[in-house]
Amino acid sequence: MVLVRGNVSQEQQQDLFAVFAPAPGVHHAPPADVHQLKEKLVFERSHRARNYRLTLRRDGTAVATIPARGSQREAERFVAEQIEWLDRARARQRRRPRAAEVWTLGTRVLWRGELAAIRAAAVGDSTARAGNSRPQVCVSADVFRVPAFEGDLRPTLEAQFARRAKIELPARTWELAAVTGVDVKNVTVRNQRSRWGSCSATGTISLNWRLVQTPEFVRDYIIYHELMHLREMNHSERFWARVEEVCPGWREAEAWLKRNGSLVGL
Repeated sequence: MVLVRGNVSQEQQQDLFAVFAPAPGVHHAPPADVHQLKEKLVFERSHRARNYRLTLRRDGTAVATIPARGSQREAERFVAEQIEWLDRARARQRRRPRAAEVWTLGTRVLWRGELAAIRAAAVGDSTARAGNSRPQVCVSADVFRVPAFEGDLRPTLEAQFARRAKIELPARTWELAAVTGVDVKNVTVRNQRSRWGSCSATGTISLNWRLVQTPEFVRDYIIYHELMHLREMNHSERFWARVEEVCPGWREAEAWLKRNGSLVGL
């Protein structure tokens, strides 16, 4: 969850999980002492940031980003004005569905945009590989090898999800880059814990492997989002106009991420 404020006025901007900002011009009186939040509040300076930004991590820590020309004092004032927003954001965070920490047979996991139960692949299962002596499990229509049916299957399955992502996501990115005419130099797939994607000014796009767990329209939106950043390295109105042009359904994708991102730990 992210709250962004410009240098002069507060404004709503969209982000990967959408933005829960107060209406423009609305300011809350600061509390007596913003330092009461120090246990769960950290300040980080970013030379790339253009605005003050308040981010709520999934562990409940609030991160206040200070732009290149900003000050610690102004960042503290910004946070102090947004205490009510932060309380609401934390309440929403507590209500969001969470993925199971341990995956066993029967656990429902997010795969290709749907919650599917992990089940043992029967010998006669048409999706199982004939003659394979190792245990196999099915997640929706896909089959994965596992060391055994007992124990936590999450590390094994997530590793295989990531391997598929390293094949599928770059291929789709190059395809959409060709469609949009954006010059991409490199595509990487990473184990990002707080972002679905990112890009660099040198033309490299990095994607979170967990995108293979999302629906196709969400996966494509994140790719389009990063492709348009190679044309506009900001979240200006011009940037969102470019996103709208290539991905008219981006708002639905943002809403899906807002509702379901916590199912993959983001």
